[in-house]
Amino acid sequence: MSETTAPATSVPSAPSVASGTARGRRARVALRAVQVLLALFYGIASALPKLIAHPSAVESFDKLGWGSAGMYIIGVLELAGGVALLVPVLQSVAAMALSALMVGAFIVQLTVFDGQYAVTPLILIVPLVLIAWARRAHNAELLGLLQRTGRRA
Repeated sequence: MSETTAPATSVPSAPSVASGTARGRRARVALRAVQVLLALFYGIASALPKLIAHPSAVESFDKLGWGSAGMYIIGVLELAGGVALLVPVLQSVAAMALSALMVGAFIVQLTVFDGQYAVTPLILIVPLVLIAWARRAHNAELLGLLQRTGRRA
Protein backbone atom coordinates (compact mmCIF):
# COMPACT_ATOMS: atom_id res chain seq x y z
CA MET A 1 0.00 0.00 0.00
CA SER A 2 1.46 3.38 -0.95
CA GLU A 3 1.49 6.49 1.18
CA THR A 4 -1.20 8.13 -0.97
CA THR A 5 -3.70 5.35 -0.40
CA ALA A 6 -3.85 5.39 3.37
CA PRO A 7 -6.79 3.63 4.99
CA ALA A 8 -9.87 5.75 5.54
CA THR A 9 -10.12 7.47 8.89
CA SER A 10 -13.28 7.61 10.93
CA VAL A 11 -16.29 8.52 8.84
CA PRO A 12 -19.70 9.02 10.39
CA SER A 13 -21.66 5.83 10.09
CA ALA A 14 -24.60 5.78 7.75
CA PRO A 15 -27.20 4.87 10.39
CA SER A 16 -26.51 7.97 12.54
CA VAL A 17 -26.72 10.31 9.55
CA ALA A 18 -29.80 8.55 8.20
CA SER A 19 -31.60 8.59 11.55
CA GLY A 20 -31.24 12.38 11.82
CA THR A 21 -32.62 12.77 8.32
CA ALA A 22 -35.46 10.34 8.97
CA ARG A 23 -36.38 12.17 12.19
CA GLY A 24 -36.47 15.49 10.36
CA ARG A 25 -38.59 14.01 7.61
CA ARG A 26 -41.02 12.53 10.13
CA ALA A 27 -41.31 15.91 11.85
CA ARG A 28 -42.04 17.64 8.52
CA VAL A 29 -44.66 15.03 7.62
CA ALA A 30 -46.27 15.32 11.07
CA LEU A 31 -46.37 19.11 10.83
CA ARG A 32 -47.92 18.89 7.37
CA ALA A 33 -50.54 16.44 8.70
CA VAL A 34 -51.41 18.90 11.48
CA GLN A 35 -51.75 21.66 8.88
CA VAL A 36 -54.11 19.55 6.79
CA LEU A 37 -56.21 18.65 9.84
CA LEU A 38 -56.42 22.29 10.90
CA ALA A 39 -57.30 23.34 7.35
CA LEU A 40 -60.12 20.78 7.32
CA PHE A 41 -61.30 21.91 10.75
CA TYR A 42 -61.37 25.59 9.81
CA GLY A 43 -62.92 24.97 6.40
CA ILE A 44 -65.55 22.40 7.31
CA ALA A 45 -66.27 22.43 11.04
CA SER A 46 -65.83 26.13 11.68
CA ALA A 47 -66.38 28.19 8.51
CA LEU A 48 -69.05 26.11 6.79
CA PRO A 49 -71.73 26.48 9.49
CA LYS A 50 -71.22 30.25 9.40
CA LEU A 51 -71.27 30.46 5.61
CA ILE A 52 -74.45 28.37 5.26
CA ALA A 53 -76.08 30.25 8.17
CA HIS A 54 -76.57 27.16 10.31
CA PRO A 55 -79.05 27.99 13.11
CA SER A 56 -76.42 27.45 15.83
CA ALA A 57 -74.06 29.94 14.18
CA VAL A 58 -76.87 32.45 13.61
CA GLU A 59 -77.89 32.19 17.27
CA SER A 60 -74.32 32.72 18.49
CA PHE A 61 -73.72 35.78 16.34
CA ASP A 62 -77.11 37.24 17.25
CA LYS A 63 -76.14 36.88 20.92
CA LEU A 64 -72.91 38.72 20.13
CA GLY A 65 -74.87 41.47 18.41
CA TRP A 66 -72.83 41.05 15.22
CA GLY A 67 -75.64 39.64 13.11
CA SER A 68 -75.22 37.90 9.80
CA ALA A 69 -72.57 40.30 8.48
CA GLY A 70 -70.19 39.44 11.33
CA MET A 71 -70.96 35.75 10.95
CA TYR A 72 -70.14 35.76 7.24
CA ILE A 73 -66.98 37.83 7.74
CA ILE A 74 -65.64 35.44 10.40
CA GLY A 75 -66.62 32.46 8.21
CA VAL A 76 -64.75 33.88 5.21
CA LEU A 77 -61.68 34.64 7.37
CA GLU A 78 -61.66 31.10 8.73
CA LEU A 79 -62.09 29.56 5.29
CA ALA A 80 -59.34 31.75 3.81
CA GLY A 81 -57.03 30.89 6.71
CA GLY A 82 -57.74 27.19 6.32
CA VAL A 83 -56.96 27.27 2.60
CA ALA A 84 -53.85 29.40 3.18
CA LEU A 85 -52.51 26.80 5.64
CA LEU A 86 -52.13 24.52 2.61
CA VAL A 87 -50.24 27.06 0.44
CA PRO A 88 -46.51 26.87 1.24
CA VAL A 89 -45.72 30.57 0.92
CA LEU A 90 -48.75 31.53 3.07
CA GLN A 91 -48.51 28.88 5.82
CA SER A 92 -46.80 30.96 8.48
CA VAL A 93 -48.86 34.10 7.89
CA ALA A 94 -52.08 32.05 7.85
CA ALA A 95 -51.16 30.41 11.14
CA MET A 96 -50.44 33.83 12.70
CA ALA A 97 -53.72 35.28 11.39
CA LEU A 98 -55.74 32.30 12.63
CA SER A 99 -53.98 32.57 16.00
CA ALA A 100 -55.08 36.20 16.24
CA LEU A 101 -58.62 35.15 15.34
CA MET A 102 -58.47 32.51 18.09
CA VAL A 103 -57.36 35.12 20.64
CA GLY A 104 -60.48 37.07 19.71
CA ALA A 105 -62.59 33.91 19.97
CA PHE A 106 -61.14 33.23 23.41
CA ILE A 107 -62.00 36.73 24.60
CA VAL A 108 -65.54 36.43 23.21
CA GLN A 109 -65.99 33.03 24.85
CA LEU A 110 -64.96 34.48 28.21
CA THR A 111 -66.92 37.70 28.05
CA VAL A 112 -70.10 36.80 26.15
CA PHE A 113 -70.52 33.06 26.58
CA ASP A 114 -69.29 32.79 30.20
CA GLY A 115 -66.22 30.75 29.23
CA GLN A 116 -68.23 27.66 28.30
CA TYR A 117 -65.97 26.76 25.34
CA ALA A 118 -63.03 29.08 26.06
CA VAL A 119 -60.52 26.23 26.06
CA THR A 120 -61.18 25.39 22.38
CA PRO A 121 -59.47 28.50 20.93
CA LEU A 122 -56.56 28.00 23.33
CA ILE A 123 -56.10 24.41 22.18
CA LEU A 124 -56.13 25.54 18.55
CA ILE A 125 -53.55 28.27 19.18
CA VAL A 126 -50.89 25.74 20.22
CA PRO A 127 -50.48 23.99 16.82
CA LEU A 128 -51.00 27.29 14.99
CA VAL A 129 -48.08 28.89 16.84
CA LEU A 130 -45.96 25.82 16.11
CA ILE A 131 -46.79 26.08 12.39
CA ALA A 132 -46.10 29.82 12.34
CA TRP A 133 -42.70 29.27 13.91
CA ALA A 134 -41.72 26.17 11.92
CA ARG A 135 -42.71 27.73 8.58
CA ARG A 136 -41.33 31.20 9.33
CA ALA A 137 -38.75 30.94 6.54
CA HIS A 138 -41.61 31.32 4.06
CA ASN A 139 -42.25 34.85 5.35
CA ALA A 140 -39.14 36.15 3.57
CA GLU A 141 -40.24 34.41 0.39
CA LEU A 142 -43.70 35.98 0.67
CA LEU A 143 -42.19 39.40 1.29
CA GLY A 144 -40.01 39.01 -1.80
CA LEU A 145 -43.03 38.07 -3.90
CA LEU A 146 -44.96 41.07 -2.63
CA GLN A 147 -42.05 43.42 -3.34
CA ARG A 148 -41.65 42.10 -6.90
CA THR A 149 -45.38 42.43 -7.49
CA GLY A 150 -45.32 45.99 -6.10
CA ARG A 151 -42.53 47.01 -8.48
CA ARG A 152 -44.49 45.79 -11.51
CA ALA A 153 -47.61 47.77 -10.59
